[in-house]
Amino acid sequence: MFAALLAASAWNIITWLFGIPSSSSHALMGGIVGAVFVGAGWQVIHPEGLTKIAVALFFSPLIGFIVGWILMRIIMVLARDATPKINLFFKGAQVPTALALALSHGANDAQKTMGIITMGLVILGYQDTFHVPLWVIMASATAMALGTATGGWRIIHTLGGKFYRIRPVHGFSSQFASAAVIITASLLGGPVSTTQVVSSSILGVGASQRRSQVRWGVMVDMLIAWLLTIPLSALLGGAFFWLLSHIW
Repeated sequence: MFAALLAASAWNIITWLFGIPSSSSHALMGGIVGAVFVGAGWQVIHPEGLTKIAVALFFSPLIGFIVGWILMRIIMVLARDATPKINLFFKGAQVPTALALALSHGANDAQKTMGIITMGLVILGYQDTFHVPLWVIMASATAMALGTATGGWRIIHTLGGKFYRIRPVHGFSSQFASAAVIITASLLGGPVSTTQVVSSSILGVGASQRRSQVRWGVMVDMLIAWLLTIPLSALLGGAFFWLLSHIW
């Protein structure tokens, strides 16, 4: 489990340095598969479990795009006769939607990290049953908050300005759509990528208003990074496991 966390962390740092929004969920999944494969072989991996996780991870961006597209269309119809002052409304409305998105981010992404750490505690014999200790919850929440506050600006710059010129209505729509998709997935127990859902929602909102305004080349770069995340994280997970097993 430690090797998987190291692999996911290393991949996230690499993509952060280049300002590329990458999926921590995909990186964690790849790291686990790589570490388990090197440590115990392919026979211990459950394909049905991987399939269930992969379906949730890969279909959630598509759902985020569709929800963002539909929501923006509805807003365009309802606000077709509105004055420019409506931007003030959407600017203020972004506060609760941002809070909802932050809540959904913690509800889904933090659970993955807490689950991996707790699984490691059970495997190592520090716990007899699978329950998440309070210190694991606090540590995961603190790490996520500090990471977002101190290192998120590179990713924010990409999501907030490189796709297209985002106005308050776009921010509100994408945040609302993302939060709705992620919270729903969390309630259903489906692990999704917050990064991919938010990115696809922003694209859906922009494409709904005017497809030509979206810089699709940026999306291609992100898509390449997403496709490389699982295999490269798996390689890192296997490498870290091999290294740690020889050290310890």
